[in-house]
Amino acid sequence: MTPEISIVLISYEMARELPRTLHSLSPEYQRNCPAGRCEVIVVDNGSRTPPTAADLPETSGTVHLHIFPDPTPSPAAAINFGLARARGELVGVWIDGARLASPGLIDACARAAALYPRAVVATSSFHLGPDVQYASILNGYDAAEEDRLLASIGWPASASRLPDIATPVWRSGVDGPMLESNALFMRRALWEELGGYDEAFVGPGGGAVNPDTFIRACALPDAKLIRVQREATYHQIHGGTISNAPNRAVEAGKLLAREYFRLRRKPLLPVRETGWLFDPLTGNVQEGGLAGEAVE
Repeated sequence: MTPEISIVLISYEMARELPRTLHSLSPEYQRNCPAGRCEVIVVDNGSRTPPTAADLPETSGTVHLHIFPDPTPSPAAAINFGLARARGELVGVWIDGARLASPGLIDACARAAALYPRAVVATSSFHLGPDVQYASILNGYDAAEEDRLLASIGWPASASRLPDIATPVWRSGVDGPMLESNALFMRRALWEELGGYDEAFVGPGGGAVNPDTFIRACALPDAKLIRVQREATYHQIHGGTISNAPNRAVEAGKLLAREYFRLRRKPLLPVRETGWLFDPLTGNVQEGGLAGEAVE
C-alpha cells in the first residue's frame, strides 16, 4: 500500500527524544491519520550509537529506519537521502527529530495542501519549557525538568495541553514574518522542483539551510504559502546547535547569517508574505498580505 503522506525525519544523538517524536507521529496519537496513511522515514545522521528497530516505540506506525552512510555536521544531504525514498504524494520534512507534533498536525497539513496545487504548508514552532530553551537552560531547565513538565500534563494522553508548557519561538504572531518551519510540507513534485535542501550549507545543524529551503520554496513560481493555525511542533531539549546553546546562540546565529550571505549574496530575512491562514478546526481560509500591513 502506497502511503498518501511521507515524513522525512532526521535523527542525531536522540535516544531520549526520538521515540517520543515518533509516537507523536503515530496513528495512535494523530487524529484522522489511520495506519497506512503516513510513513515516517527516519535518517540517522551520524549518531555514535545509531537507533535500531528495537529502539522504536511499538506505536510508531509505518517507520523506515536508515543509517545515513556519509554523515556530515549538516543534515542537508541526509534529508535529500530521505526525500529520494519518500513514496507519498505529500512530503513533510522534520530537520530536527526532537520536535513533538501536535495531535492534529498531519491531517491539518494534508488538508491545507489540498487547497492549492503548489502549496507550501508551514507550521509554527514552540520550545518546551518556560522560555526559549537557550534562555531557560541558564535558569536550570534540563531534560529532567522537561520530563516532569510532560508528566504534569499527562502527555501523551493529554497532548492538546502542550501549549500550556511551551513557549513560541517567534513572537510575531500567527501572521507575522516567518523565517522557517520545522514541519514543512509540499507535494513531492514541488520538492523535486526545488531540488531539496542545498548541500552547500555545511555548518553544524545545517546553519541556515532550513530557512533557506523555506525562503526558496515560497519564491517558486506560483507557489502559495499556507500557514496552518492551531497545530505546531514542540522542541525537546537535546543539545541542539542553536536552540540549546545558551552561551553561543547569538554567535551561532551570526555564523549562519554569514554563511547564508556568502551563498545567496543577500541578508537572511524572514518571509513577510502572510499567504493563506488555514484554520483546521473551522476549515476557514483567510487571505493575507504582507506581514505588518493591513489587508484590504
